[in-house]
Amino acid sequence: MRVSEDRYRPGGRRTSAEPLRASWQPKVDPAEEDESDIPTSGKLTKLSRTYGWRVYALPILVVLTVLIVLNTANSPAQPIASGQQAQSPAATGTGSVANDPAVNESPAKQLNIPTAVLPGGGDFTQQGKGTFHVLPIPPGGGKKVGTAGKLYTYTVEVEDGIDASSFSGEDTFADAVEATLSNPQSWTGTGQVQFQRVDATYPKPSFRVSLTTPATDHREDVCGYTITYESSCYRKSFDSRVVINLARWVRGAIAFAGDMGIYRQYAINHEVGHAVGKSHVGCPGNGELAPVMMQQTFGVSDDYVADLNKVDPTNYSAVAKDGRVCKVNPWPNPQAQPTG
Repeated sequence: MRVSEDRYRPGGRRTSAEPLRASWQPKVDPAEEDESDIPTSGKLTKLSRTYGWRVYALPILVVLTVLIVLNTANSPAQPIASGQQAQSPAATGTGSVANDPAVNESPAKQLNIPTAVLPGGGDFTQQGKGTFHVLPIPPGGGKKVGTAGKLYTYTVEVEDGIDASSFSGEDTFADAVEATLSNPQSWTGTGQVQFQRVDATYPKPSFRVSLTTPATDHREDVCGYTITYESSCYRKSFDSRVVINLARWVRGAIAFAGDMGIYRQYAINHEVGHAVGKSHVGCPGNGELAPVMMQQTFGVSDDYVADLNKVDPTNYSAVAKDGRVCKVNPWPNPQAQPTG
């Protein structure tokens, strides 16, 4: 339906249905259409009489618009609010998660420990299922080793969902664990402990040596991630589990200069050391072999380890910042005659 134009006729009466708006047909005297010879003040008076307050409002609005445009163009870009900042790409199997914004809230992000950084290398599974399966003992395995001390039983386990090709297979991992703990250079050579590997039928082993993905390792109820460098740990409350970080098992540590065999022996002996009651220690003297309970994954300099300990509330044996630097060592009992 077409609305009649009479309702907008000048001088006409506005009905209740009409919008509150100015008439778009203002009354103009034909004699006033050409105002070039009228003084300025007279023009303004006539325009004011015709258009009312709009004569003054329009120029003000134009000026304000120009000022806003100029101010916007010349203003520096404002930072995005922290809750809206762009997220770093999630870590994949090719590296660590040190760029994860949630992780970087840790005060450890301010540290610069070059020997603690995960080295480059092969791919690994970043996240598994968080559950584990016990590896079977091959024929001839599972023998008790050591001649004196408390007997500790252990299983060898792998987290479900790991691509076994990244670490040469589950049997290779199990063999490395059993061979390391059976060596007299390991804890059994101290005469204080004995070890025996058991399988899934054993009701409650003393500890569980478990190959674990970084995502599971970082969980607060496992190793946590206060220090934002990949690490392994022992967590009694997590089913007495010796957690071997898959990222480190595949890539090693910078201090070990790419010698994966020695690094893996160290990782097993260090974390099992916690399971048998040992705590962290520092370097005894410049150039000496590092004690196996020194945090060699992060480096063999007491100064570096001391800096890391400051942001790790779970480390109750902080190392002194004394300038000492040791040599890597994977064994609790390195003076014993090695096997194999």
